[in-house]
Amino acid sequence: MATGRTHRPATRSRGIPEATVARLPLYLRALTALSERSVPTVSSEELAAAAGVNSAKLRKDFSYLGSYGTRGVGYDVEYLVYQISRELGLTQDWPVVIVGIGNLGAALANYGGFASRGFRVAALIDADPAMAGKPVAGMPVQHTDDLEKIIEDNGVSIGVIATPAGAAQQVCERLVAAGVTSILNFAPTVLQVPDGVDVRKVDLSIELQILAFHEQRKAGEDAAAEAAAAPAATKQDRKGPDGDVPAVMPA
Repeated sequence: MATGRTHRPATRSRGIPEATVARLPLYLRALTALSERSVPTVSSEELAAAAGVNSAKLRKDFSYLGSYGTRGVGYDVEYLVYQISRELGLTQDWPVVIVGIGNLGAALANYGGFASRGFRVAALIDADPAMAGKPVAGMPVQHTDDLEKIIEDNGVSIGVIATPAGAAQQVCERLVAAGVTSILNFAPTVLQVPDGVDVRKVDLSIELQILAFHEQRKAGEDAAAEAAAAPAATKQDRKGPDGDVPAVMPA
């Protein structure tokens, strides 16, 4: 089996924790928005709020990058954009193939954010012969028979799987055998991959189910709060001319 491309993210060799790596794109998105507004510097508190994390965690994350900001000034926005982009490997062009051009695959192909974030969709691939040659997002769909050649010709190391669950594992194995070492999986199944291959899974139904759990819990908490606030129905107010009448009158 092919071992794939030799370039790997610098984060591993530098010992940056995976949790920090997962937050770097959040910081980059917030910083990019600031850059587009020509904001020169940003404090850790402001950037943390924009990224949805606490400022102490942000400062700890940036310490792994060797970025500590300037007291009273904050962080240089443009420099941080470059620094995080470099750490994530986004200062080079990453060719990507999307396999499975159904509704989801076509939507991914039409997503305009790939190019602006360092990724280039090199090919759209589908197993349906009727799809071959059909233009999607300005690119002709190619048949899975040519998958290995497409990967080799374009130097692809990142593959996106948007196939039905039943086809995903076989597609995954072909991608890995052809040299792909990172896979973004949208198929509703768990992929088995060898060591050295990274898989990120995106399952929209699971995310919705988690939200449903939280909605149900909030509804239960609201019902409990309403019940606790309701007056007791077993006791009636009894008032005399001088106030409450005791339940038992003194002799």
